[in-house]
Amino acid sequence: MGLIAAYQIGIIKHLPESPLPKLDADKVDASDEAYEKLNTPDAFLGLTSYAATATLAAMGGRDRAKAHPWIPLALAGKVALDASQAAKLTWDQWAKHKAFCFWCLLAAGATFATVPLVFSEARAALRGLGLRPRRQFGRGDDFDRHSNAQRGAIAARDALAHGSSGTR
Repeated sequence: MGLIAAYQIGIIKHLPESPLPKLDADKVDASDEAYEKLNTPDAFLGLTSYAATATLAAMGGRDRAKAHPWIPLALAGKVALDASQAAKLTWDQWAKHKAFCFWCLLAAGATFATVPLVFSEARAALRGLGLRPRRQFGRGDDFDRHSNAQRGAIAARDALAHGSSGTR
């Protein structure tokens, strides 16, 4: 991101890019869209956003899910917003420029990689607040992961196995 920022303010004149087809960092990072938010080069906004995410990741110590549950929840929300923004910007590169920026794709990949890293701590924070996240498919006992029709069949099977007809 720092390399893109240096390009966007004129410190360097060309962004190094892999010779792969459809990659053109200069075209993407010099576009009008790269300067439209707050009339600021978007690499600086990205660096600021990454600094906020890093600050949330560093806050609170080891037991922060218990002691300060808002921190992992704020981090999970921030990472979700970051990932949605990275997806939008990646889509926009192709939709508007028919080209991608290698450095932007690298940053987006790093952003997407953070998503699964924050959710176990966010779940622990929710449990600490007395809230229980919904079970994921494939977890829990048989009853939790089946549809209502399957649950009825499971209940009937269990009743037959235990010698009860299920009626009174």
